[in-house]
Amino acid sequence: MPPAEPEEPKVLMEKPINRETKRIFVAATRQNDGKTTSCLGLYAALQARFPRVGFIKPVGQRFIEVDGFKIDEDSFLLDAIYKVDVPISSMSPIAIDSTFTRRYLKNPGTALGKLVDQLCRSFDRVSWEKDFTLIEGTGHAGVGSVFDLSNARVAKILGAKVIIVSQGGIGRPVDEISLNKALFDKEGVEVIGAIINKVQGDKMEMVQDFAGRALKRIGIPLLGVLPIQRMLTAPNLGQVAEEIKGRWINGKADGEDERIMRFVIGAMTAKGVIDYLQPGVLIITPGDRDDILLAAIANAGISGKKVISGIILTRDIMPHPKLMELLAQTNIPVIAAVEDSYAIASKIAGMTIKTQPRDKDKFPIIKNLINDHVDMDTLINSF
Repeated sequence: MPPAEPEEPKVLMEKPINRETKRIFVAATRQNDGKTTSCLGLYAALQARFPRVGFIKPVGQRFIEVDGFKIDEDSFLLDAIYKVDVPISSMSPIAIDSTFTRRYLKNPGTALGKLVDQLCRSFDRVSWEKDFTLIEGTGHAGVGSVFDLSNARVAKILGAKVIIVSQGGIGRPVDEISLNKALFDKEGVEVIGAIINKVQGDKMEMVQDFAGRALKRIGIPLLGVLPIQRMLTAPNLGQVAEEIKGRWINGKADGEDERIMRFVIGAMTAKGVIDYLQPGVLIITPGDRDDILLAAIANAGISGKKVISGIILTRDIMPHPKLMELLAQTNIPVIAAVEDSYAIASKIAGMTIKTQPRDKDKFPIIKNLINDHVDMDTLINSF
């Protein structure tokens, strides 16, 4: 007797009980387009207009443990910033761990019904007595299709309208937004606007004009064009230390939150390094470059102020003990690493930086990005 065919998933399509709360689903055309940054800014902008705003990220792929629950990092971040008045477990109902998809595919018919029920119950909790609920998606419209909960399907189940976030340009973002719109259209979900992120300052007006024209042709308003903000992609020194697996030699207490705006490989003379001794700069140099270290120590002593955001000592070479004593008398953050300067610089250049709850210097920038560059009136009037 041939084996039975696997049961086809039965999709529960009922809308959540709460039909009064306005809800917007934020998707992106690809990873690292700025979806989370947009959600952080949009939440603040909605709070300024509505007294009660909820938040949910229905499907999360990066999570942490909070009170025994797997909570998506973005849900945790937004709650840490805004103190959302909803149970955090409901803000992150479905966590995709390393075996989730395989477990689902063994019995999709039963699993899907449970997931949709969990999703709808969580949405109703976060939306209870709220005027507006912000829903953060996971990547592009098709992400999650393998377990029958693509972003497009989730938006349909929750009865949400959609904003699509894409990266800067004209041709590529419009092409990708159009492709994503097709998936939302297939599910009967309305796309009410697009945000184009990470645009060069001198190209803002051009992108606003021509991308706006192109999007209008496919029926999507361009809600805003966001300029590149270097601060948002700049790591702090604690993140750098973790990336390069470095160990702290000096100044950890105050140095972890130092924002690294640029890094310099210390291949120049001590005279040449003086020009780079300023906040925001990280110098990467072997520990036997006594001249560079002495220049930094001398400037710190003379000014009595912070003269540099950090030094990385490469190839695990430690300075002379006397220099170590002098460094200990300064507030210069110093990290030791095993790899050479080129390898360290390459790792730092390749870092993908996510906003963290401790990044308080970024929050005002994110709020202003949306307030200054997104047409919230058009967004809200879409309901």
